[in-house]
Amino acid sequence: MSYSLEIKDLTKKYDNFVLDHISFQINTGSIMGFIGENGAGKSTTLKSILNIIKKDAGTVRMLGMNPDIKQEERIIKDQLGVVPDECHFHDTLTVKAINHFMSRLYSAWDSKLYFHYVEEFRLPKDTIIKEYSRGMKMKLSIAAALSHHPRLLLMDEATSGLDPVVRNEILDVFFDYIQDENHSILMSSHITSDLEKICDYITFIHKGRIILSDGKDDMIYSHAIFKCSKSDFQRIDKADIIGIRSSSFGYEMLVNRKELMKNKYPFCTVDSATLEDIMLFYTKGNKN
Repeated sequence: MSYSLEIKDLTKKYDNFVLDHISFQINTGSIMGFIGENGAGKSTTLKSILNIIKKDAGTVRMLGMNPDIKQEERIIKDQLGVVPDECHFHDTLTVKAINHFMSRLYSAWDSKLYFHYVEEFRLPKDTIIKEYSRGMKMKLSIAAALSHHPRLLLMDEATSGLDPVVRNEILDVFFDYIQDENHSILMSSHITSDLEKICDYITFIHKGRIILSDGKDDMIYSHAIFKCSKSDFQRIDKADIIGIRSSSFGYEMLVNRKELMKNKYPFCTVDSATLEDIMLFYTKGNKN
């Protein structure tokens, strides 16, 4: 199996935070969602991958190449699309001006494809970016990121703050992009409902460490919300519980190995878990 991105033992230390030996990989032709609460290490991971900040240890390979080797880094960046959480184009530029200078940056820049996205996203061609809404700016960033036919797309909270209609529009573009099995996406987002719609895999980071990294469907299927009364709660082995929250009914608990737990605790009511449930119970569920 080939990987578009391989990260092994990636480490970055700050005075009050440590990105602690991060390891995961993205299969070529797939979409991975990267989730975690604010401050968990998502942006630090992405910036380390892109060499925006210098990692302290570990290895990164993108598209089978090493970005620490200058010659390979240039090749990688020519085949890499990046969508940051804010539009980084200057406020005075227009769509047409961006096409002009981007065509000089990328060997495979495709003006026809770029203006196809501009039309699809209904972006005004002669209006300066300063006049764009946040949604329009994000659409422009995505159009620019995809118009040199990148093999790997990295996104840092690209859909944050956008309304559901705009987000669905953007997700449709990603679906089309990924139909070519040579394309891959790493999508960092706290909007777990978007990731449930589009992702093949999920990697969950918490306090600088990887908590889970698995197929999305497997992850959702194996986890469940168990509910029981306060008296029945005393019969449950606390080692089986990932996180707990109290309710008027009694207790709600996130567990893994759902089928095994259903047989072990038949007196519990069982509900399916969403990615948001999984993230919240792992990070906020109090087992004490």
